[in-house]
Amino acid sequence: MPNDPLKTLSDLVSAAHAQIQATHQHINPVVEVRQSMRNAGIPADVVTLDCLRTQRRITLILHDQQPGMVLYQFVTREEEVGGEFKQLPLAEMSSATLFDWMQDYFG
Repeated sequence: MPNDPLKTLSDLVSAAHAQIQATHQHINPVVEVRQSMRNAGIPADVVTLDCLRTQRRITLILHDQQPGMVLYQFVTREEEVGGEFKQLPLAEMSSATLFDWMQDYFG
């Protein structure tokens, strides 16, 4: 697929992850693309960014019923998923935004 939102988001996350590792060795987030929602019949892909040191998580969701949008929330790894998700158009998501989120929330 030429316009694959999951690939776009994954590329942005990869770039932000590399920048975080180069800038803040103590953060070292773990990135995971999860298919659990899709496997459960929910048409969505999930990317999680976990900081093992702080036990915090940033959850990013691409839902088929909200094309072009990234749903996101900041939670703890224990919470898994909190309440409401915020939204940002995928076109406005950048590796710099993700870097800032990881630096501020995990730092």
